[in-house]
Amino acid sequence: MRKNRARFASTISGAAMAVFVLCAALLSCSGCGYHVAGRAANLPSGWRTIAVPAFTNDTTRYRVEQQFTEAVIREFISRTKYRIAQDTQSANAVLHGEVLSIETNPILFNATTGEVTAMLVTIHTKVRLTDNQTQKNVYQNNDMVFRDEYQISPDVKSFFEENGPAVERMSRDFASRVVANVLEGF
Repeated sequence: MRKNRARFASTISGAAMAVFVLCAALLSCSGCGYHVAGRAANLPSGWRTIAVPAFTNDTTRYRVEQQFTEAVIREFISRTKYRIAQDTQSANAVLHGEVLSIETNPILFNATTGEVTAMLVTIHTKVRLTDNQTQKNVYQNNDMVFRDEYQISPDVKSFFEENGPAVERMSRDFASRVVANVLEGF
């Protein structure tokens, strides 16, 4: 009786192992549908250059448009095969950007003193990639929103203005998302 049980258990475990291996092989062959961002370009294959003129700044914040423009240029250079052209007329496409608004709001307060200890920065932007030959928009997003928070030090001696670095982080996030969206056609 024990001998039959052992033979039956080994047959079951062997069959289970065969089913597991078969399922694993089928799953690995079928793929998951994910792919590396920036590889499956939906842009015209003849494009070689993209111009990125300075973004428009609709805010009162000084030089924020430069941060966003530079971040997008760096991202295109590092992640794509496209050359960034200075002249918008000679480029295959032009990426126009606009910083619409920057809002800074307190989100945390010190319970005893009532002082603000954390702020939230929200930036609204607009982006449009236009084919220079057809003058048609290849990609457009009229409201890209980015948020970042930063801490405010209560100690005046060690106070460091964190708003600027928060905007710099958001410009890098913005550039990464814009380039990915343009390449993937989202």
